[in-house]
Amino acid sequence: MAHEPPATFPGRWVGGVSLVVGPLLLLAGVLLRVRYDFFYPSQLRAYEGHPTLIAASYSAFGAGCVLLSPGIVLLASRIARQRRELALWGGTLAVLGLSARTFHAGVDHLAFQLAAQEGAEAATRTVGQAYGAFHVFSTLNAAILGGWVLLALGAHWSGVLGPWRALALALTAVLPLGVLKGTSPGSLVAVAGLCLALVPLGVSVLRSGPLPARRVVVGRLLLVGAAGTAMFLLGQAG
Repeated sequence: MAHEPPATFPGRWVGGVSLVVGPLLLLAGVLLRVRYDFFYPSQLRAYEGHPTLIAASYSAFGAGCVLLSPGIVLLASRIARQRRELALWGGTLAVLGLSARTFHAGVDHLAFQLAAQEGAEAATRTVGQAYGAFHVFSTLNAAILGGWVLLALGAHWSGVLGPWRALALALTAVLPLGVLKGTSPGSLVAVAGLCLALVPLGVSVLRSGPLPARRVVVGRLLLVGAAGTAMFLLGQAG
Protein backbone atom coordinates (compact mmCIF):
# COMPACT_ATOMS: atom_id res chain seq x y z
CA MET A 1 0.00 0.00 0.00
CA ALA A 2 1.43 3.36 -1.01
CA HIS A 3 1.94 5.94 1.68
CA GLU A 4 1.78 9.70 1.25
CA PRO A 5 5.10 11.47 1.79
CA PRO A 6 5.37 13.09 5.21
CA ALA A 7 4.46 16.73 5.51
CA THR A 8 7.47 19.04 5.51
CA PHE A 9 7.98 22.46 6.99
CA PRO A 10 6.44 24.95 6.44
CA GLY A 11 3.56 23.16 4.72
CA ARG A 12 1.08 24.40 2.15
CA TRP A 13 -0.89 26.79 4.33
CA VAL A 14 1.90 28.48 6.26
CA GLY A 15 4.14 28.63 3.18
CA GLY A 16 1.38 29.86 0.86
CA VAL A 17 0.17 32.56 3.25
CA SER A 18 3.78 33.64 3.79
CA LEU A 19 4.35 34.04 0.04
CA VAL A 20 1.22 36.20 -0.26
CA VAL A 21 1.28 38.26 2.94
CA GLY A 22 5.02 38.83 3.31
CA PRO A 23 5.58 40.70 0.00
CA LEU A 24 2.35 42.69 0.40
CA LEU A 25 3.44 43.90 3.85
CA LEU A 26 6.78 44.99 2.43
CA LEU A 27 4.95 46.85 -0.34
CA ALA A 28 2.67 48.55 2.19
CA GLY A 29 5.71 49.55 4.24
CA VAL A 30 7.55 51.27 1.40
CA LEU A 31 4.40 52.96 0.06
CA LEU A 32 3.45 54.46 3.43
CA ARG A 33 6.73 56.39 3.61
CA VAL A 34 7.12 57.16 -0.09
CA ARG A 35 6.52 60.91 0.34
CA TYR A 36 9.54 61.42 2.61
CA ASP A 37 13.21 61.77 1.70
CA PHE A 38 15.23 58.55 1.71
CA PHE A 39 17.96 59.36 4.26
CA TYR A 40 17.69 58.91 8.00
CA PRO A 41 17.48 62.58 9.12
CA SER A 42 14.31 63.00 7.08
CA GLN A 43 12.94 59.69 8.34
CA LEU A 44 13.41 60.83 11.94
CA ARG A 45 11.79 64.20 11.23
CA ALA A 46 8.92 62.40 9.53
CA TYR A 47 8.42 60.28 12.63
CA GLU A 48 8.44 63.38 14.83
CA GLY A 49 5.69 64.93 12.72
CA HIS A 50 3.71 61.81 11.81
CA PRO A 51 4.54 59.09 14.35
CA THR A 52 1.56 56.85 13.62
CA LEU A 53 2.13 56.78 9.87
CA ILE A 54 5.88 56.14 10.10
CA ALA A 55 5.45 53.55 12.84
CA ALA A 56 2.89 51.74 10.67
CA SER A 57 5.27 51.89 7.70
CA TYR A 58 8.26 50.43 9.52
CA SER A 59 6.12 47.91 11.40
CA ALA A 60 4.62 46.60 8.17
CA PHE A 61 8.06 46.33 6.58
CA GLY A 62 9.56 44.55 9.60
CA ALA A 63 6.62 42.17 9.88
CA GLY A 64 6.90 41.42 6.17
CA CYS A 65 10.56 40.43 6.58
CA VAL A 66 9.67 38.02 9.40
CA LEU A 67 6.60 36.55 7.74
CA LEU A 68 8.34 36.03 4.41
CA SER A 69 10.88 33.53 5.76
CA PRO A 70 8.61 30.43 5.72
CA GLY A 71 7.66 31.22 2.13
CA ILE A 72 11.32 31.37 1.13
CA VAL A 73 11.84 27.96 2.74
CA LEU A 74 8.93 26.60 0.68
CA LEU A 75 10.29 28.18 -2.51
CA ALA A 76 13.75 26.73 -1.86
CA SER A 77 12.28 23.27 -1.26
CA ARG A 78 10.60 23.39 -4.68
CA ILE A 79 13.75 24.59 -6.38
CA ALA A 80 15.72 21.80 -4.68
CA ARG A 81 13.86 19.13 -6.65
CA GLN A 82 15.88 20.18 -9.72
CA ARG A 83 18.60 22.58 -8.52
CA ARG A 84 19.71 21.46 -5.09
CA GLU A 85 22.80 23.66 -4.68
CA LEU A 86 21.08 26.86 -5.80
CA ALA A 87 18.17 26.08 -3.49
CA LEU A 88 20.52 25.47 -0.57
CA TRP A 89 22.63 28.58 -0.96
CA GLY A 90 19.92 30.89 -2.27
CA GLY A 91 17.43 29.91 0.42
CA THR A 92 19.99 30.11 3.20
CA LEU A 93 21.30 33.51 2.14
CA ALA A 94 17.82 34.95 1.62
CA VAL A 95 16.63 33.84 5.08
CA LEU A 96 19.82 35.17 6.69
CA GLY A 97 19.29 38.44 4.84
CA LEU A 98 15.73 38.71 6.14
CA SER A 99 17.09 38.09 9.65
CA ALA A 100 19.54 40.97 9.20
CA ARG A 101 16.70 43.22 8.06
CA THR A 102 14.82 42.27 11.23
CA PHE A 103 17.81 43.45 13.26
CA HIS A 104 17.73 46.73 11.33
CA ALA A 105 14.04 47.05 12.20
CA GLY A 106 14.92 46.83 15.90
CA VAL A 107 17.47 49.64 15.51
CA ASP A 108 14.87 51.69 13.64
CA HIS A 109 12.43 51.25 16.51
CA LEU A 110 14.99 52.40 19.07
CA ALA A 111 15.88 55.45 16.96
CA PHE A 112 12.23 56.42 16.68
CA GLN A 113 11.77 56.12 20.45
CA LEU A 114 14.76 58.40 20.90
CA ALA A 115 13.18 60.90 18.51
CA ALA A 116 9.95 60.74 20.49
CA GLN A 117 11.73 61.37 23.80
CA GLU A 118 14.56 63.72 22.83
CA GLY A 119 13.47 65.13 19.47
CA ALA A 120 14.48 64.41 15.89
CA GLU A 121 17.65 66.53 16.01
CA ALA A 122 19.05 64.68 19.03
CA ALA A 123 18.12 61.33 17.49
CA THR A 124 19.80 62.33 14.23
CA ARG A 125 23.04 63.21 16.04
CA THR A 126 23.03 59.90 17.93
CA VAL A 127 22.29 57.82 14.85
CA GLY A 128 24.93 59.70 12.86
CA GLN A 129 27.58 59.06 15.51
CA ALA A 130 26.76 55.35 15.69
CA TYR A 131 25.99 54.71 12.03
CA GLY A 132 29.28 53.01 11.14
CA ALA A 133 29.57 51.00 14.35
CA PHE A 134 30.29 47.31 13.82
CA HIS A 135 27.62 44.76 14.54
CA VAL A 136 27.61 41.07 13.72
CA PHE A 137 24.72 41.41 11.28
CA SER A 138 26.74 43.71 9.03
CA THR A 139 28.52 40.57 7.85
CA LEU A 140 25.21 39.50 6.27
CA ASN A 141 24.96 42.46 3.87
CA ALA A 142 26.10 40.27 0.99
CA ALA A 143 23.46 37.70 1.95
CA ILE A 144 20.77 40.39 1.79
CA LEU A 145 21.75 41.07 -1.80
CA GLY A 146 22.98 37.74 -3.17
CA GLY A 147 20.34 35.36 -1.87
CA TRP A 148 17.64 36.74 -4.15
CA VAL A 149 19.79 36.40 -7.25
CA LEU A 150 20.61 32.77 -6.51
CA LEU A 151 16.96 31.99 -5.75
CA ALA A 152 15.90 33.66 -8.99
CA LEU A 153 18.38 31.60 -11.01
CA GLY A 154 17.30 28.42 -9.28
CA ALA A 155 13.61 29.21 -9.68
CA HIS A 156 14.06 29.80 -13.41
CA TRP A 157 16.34 26.85 -14.15
CA SER A 158 14.15 24.49 -12.12
CA GLY A 159 10.94 25.67 -13.78
CA VAL A 160 9.36 26.94 -10.55
CA LEU A 161 9.09 30.44 -12.03
CA GLY A 162 9.02 31.60 -15.61
CA PRO A 163 11.76 33.90 -16.94
CA TRP A 164 9.96 37.19 -16.30
CA ARG A 165 8.86 36.33 -12.78
CA ALA A 166 12.35 34.99 -12.01
CA LEU A 167 13.78 38.31 -13.21
CA ALA A 168 11.27 40.12 -11.02
CA LEU A 169 12.45 38.06 -8.04
CA ALA A 170 16.09 38.94 -8.78
CA LEU A 171 15.18 42.64 -8.66
CA THR A 172 14.64 42.25 -4.91
CA ALA A 173 18.43 42.45 -4.63
CA VAL A 174 18.27 46.21 -5.29
CA LEU A 175 16.12 46.86 -2.20
CA PRO A 176 18.20 49.25 -0.05
CA LEU A 177 19.61 47.79 3.15
CA GLY A 178 20.54 49.27 6.50
CA VAL A 179 19.00 51.41 9.21
CA LEU A 180 16.28 54.04 8.71
CA LYS A 181 16.04 53.70 4.96
CA GLY A 182 13.15 55.47 3.30
CA THR A 183 11.60 54.71 -0.05
CA SER A 184 13.58 55.19 -3.25
CA PRO A 185 12.74 54.30 -6.87
CA GLY A 186 14.84 51.17 -6.33
CA SER A 187 12.71 50.25 -3.32
CA LEU A 188 9.54 50.42 -5.38
CA VAL A 189 11.03 48.37 -8.21
CA ALA A 190 12.40 45.74 -5.83
CA VAL A 191 9.24 45.24 -3.80
CA ALA A 192 6.99 45.33 -6.86
CA GLY A 193 9.19 42.61 -8.37
CA LEU A 194 8.95 40.56 -5.19
CA CYS A 195 5.16 40.78 -5.25
CA LEU A 196 4.98 39.89 -8.94
CA ALA A 197 7.19 36.86 -8.39
CA LEU A 198 5.86 35.44 -5.13
CA VAL A 199 2.23 36.45 -4.59
CA PRO A 200 0.91 34.41 -7.58
CA LEU A 201 3.06 31.50 -6.44
CA GLY A 202 1.56 31.74 -2.97
CA VAL A 203 -1.97 31.75 -4.37
CA SER A 204 -1.11 28.72 -6.51
CA VAL A 205 0.28 26.91 -3.46
CA LEU A 206 -2.85 27.62 -1.43
CA ARG A 207 -5.07 26.34 -4.24
CA SER A 208 -3.02 23.22 -4.89
CA GLY A 209 -4.83 20.97 -2.44
CA PRO A 210 -8.22 20.40 -0.82
CA LEU A 211 -9.71 22.89 1.59
CA PRO A 212 -9.75 21.78 5.24
CA ALA A 213 -13.05 21.08 6.94
CA ARG A 214 -14.91 24.08 8.34
CA ARG A 215 -14.42 22.96 11.93
CA VAL A 216 -10.67 22.71 11.32
CA VAL A 217 -10.59 26.25 9.91
CA VAL A 218 -12.59 27.63 12.82
CA GLY A 219 -10.45 25.77 15.33
CA ARG A 220 -7.22 27.05 13.81
CA LEU A 221 -8.49 30.62 13.66
CA LEU A 222 -9.52 30.47 17.31
CA LEU A 223 -6.15 29.00 18.24
CA VAL A 224 -4.24 31.64 16.27
CA GLY A 225 -6.39 34.40 17.78
CA ALA A 226 -5.91 33.13 21.33
CA ALA A 227 -2.17 32.57 20.87
CA GLY A 228 -1.73 35.96 19.21
CA THR A 229 -3.59 37.74 22.02
CA ALA A 230 -1.55 35.95 24.68
CA MET A 231 1.73 36.75 22.89
CA PHE A 232 0.74 40.40 22.53
CA LEU A 233 -0.12 40.74 26.21
CA LEU A 234 3.05 38.95 27.24
CA GLY A 235 5.11 41.21 24.98
CA GLN A 236 3.50 44.35 26.45
CA ALA A 237 4.28 43.11 29.94
CA GLY A 238 7.97 43.19 29.05
